[in-house]
Amino acid sequence: MSTAGKIGGEYGPIRAGIDIDKLNVYLTEHVKAVRTPVDVKQFKFGQSNPTYFLTAKGGKRFVLRKKPAGQLLSTTAHQIEREFIVLNALHKHNTNSSTSGENKVPIPEPLILCEDIAVIGTPFYIMEFLEGRIFTDVRMPEVSPETRRECWLAAIRALAALSSLSPAAIGLSNFGPSTPYFPRQIKSLTRVSRSQADAVDVESGKPTGSIPRYNDLMTWYESNLPDENKTGLRVVHGDYKLDNMIFHPTENRVIGILDWELCTLGSPLADLANLTQPWSIDPKVLPPHMKSSGLVGFKNNAEAAPVELKVLEREYCRLTKQPYPIKEMSFARSWMLFRLAVIAQGVAARYARRQASSEKAFMYRDVFPLLGHLAWGAIEDAEKEKARL
Repeated sequence: MSTAGKIGGEYGPIRAGIDIDKLNVYLTEHVKAVRTPVDVKQFKFGQSNPTYFLTAKGGKRFVLRKKPAGQLLSTTAHQIEREFIVLNALHKHNTNSSTSGENKVPIPEPLILCEDIAVIGTPFYIMEFLEGRIFTDVRMPEVSPETRRECWLAAIRALAALSSLSPAAIGLSNFGPSTPYFPRQIKSLTRVSRSQADAVDVESGKPTGSIPRYNDLMTWYESNLPDENKTGLRVVHGDYKLDNMIFHPTENRVIGILDWELCTLGSPLADLANLTQPWSIDPKVLPPHMKSSGLVGFKNNAEAAPVELKVLEREYCRLTKQPYPIKEMSFARSWMLFRLAVIAQGVAARYARRQASSEKAFMYRDVFPLLGHLAWGAIEDAEKEKARL
């Protein structure tokens, strides 16, 4: 079950600079668990919030996440403060003596949130570092077929633990609105996408551009909203996918869910659709030059899939005590592809302003239009299935 060598979590020189001297002063005064001075490196993976690897005096390791520098395009993304709030609530839930093992949501322990921008220029928080495996490729070529299957099922189990939690039970009843999730998302992402589309490249002077079939997509979504009373209001991670998880170094289980910046209250089907997104993408539609973009498709490609989609969904339904199949998943699949298009468009817009933290951010100028077409394709598939039945 183990694998030789390190998988994921690579780091290197600092790209988005911070004042390390000021950071050390702050840590000395406020975070006794971190012995100063700290050595600072930056993780290579991640597009949104710059994330740093801290090695304290004595060798203990930590992680620092901060907002990007400069004027930000979106008021809903990069919410470091919200990440800390939800991590803190889940940590209290996990450490409660009445919480059983299968009901614990695997996360790194949060240590401190700093909202004083005088320290390193933006708000940031520090959490524990978890040693483990991060699979940045959903095909998981580094490990055996058995390990792939077990890890995907482990990801479902971790999600089911989160999806089963009542926000009120863990002190998050006011963390987000209690109104239906998908209508809220339509309203907010419409505003965000329009702003991102208008972002002008600092060198070429060209705008980032709109998502293809944008108006058609909005019309269909508004006419086909799912009944969210079936699942109830839940904590939604917002970007639940394989590369936002840390797996145990030798055991096929999730030990940490990362990147909670888009977390809110809403429909848990959003997270399930986002996790299983590769099963909505036909690899034949992916141009060769996008092979390194991270987009991978298992649709009509059973040989490459680590496990059947119905196996994952059945396990999720069993653990969350709901009937299989979930008919609302057709909406959720298309919506999460569209939402991913908006996220990718945001990376492209930040690249246009040269604010993106990822080394591959330039590629997203081509990624977000493709995702828009895929979102529309998922709708066409749903309509064909409906007509067949």
